[in-house]
Amino acid sequence: MSRHPLFLPLILVGGLVFGFGLGFSHMARPEVVIDFLLFDDFGLLFVMFGGSIVAGIAFWTLPKLRGSAPLTGRPYGRRLKSFDRNVLIGGSIFGVGWGLSGICPGAAYASLGIGNWPILYAIGGMFIGAYAQGVWRSREADAAAAAAPGDD
Repeated sequence: MSRHPLFLPLILVGGLVFGFGLGFSHMARPEVVIDFLLFDDFGLLFVMFGGSIVAGIAFWTLPKLRGSAPLTGRPYGRRLKSFDRNVLIGGSIFGVGWGLSGICPGAAYASLGIGNWPILYAIGGMFIGAYAQGVWRSREADAAAAAAPGDD
C-alpha cells in the first residue's frame, strides 16, 4: 500500500505537538499521574475527557465527510476486537505499570523532553514487556500452527 508523502512528517509533527502539550500541561510529570490515581488531583481526568470528546467528534464526522483516510487511502471502519484473557492480563499489567511508574507510554517520552531522566527505567520496562509479549505471542502462534492439521 502506498501512502501519501506527507504521512510520516505529519506523524512526527503530531507527536511533537502531543508531547509539547503533555509537557506544557504538566501531564508528563509522574507526580500528576500519581495524584490522579490517589484521587488528589482530577486535572488528568479533564485532559482525558477533553481528548475523548475531540476524538469522538472526529470519529463521528470524518467518515461522513470522506470515504477513506486522506493519507493512507484506507476506508474508515470499526475494528472490533474481542475481550478475552489476553486483553484482561495486558490491561492489568499496563495498569500496574502505570500506577508504579506514574506514567503511561506516550507521556513517558514527553517526560524525557522535560528532563525526567529516571523515566528511562520505565521506558526500559515497556520495551522488555513488549518484547516478552511478542515472544509469547509468537510461541503461541507456532504452537497453534503445529497443532493444526497439515495440508498434505
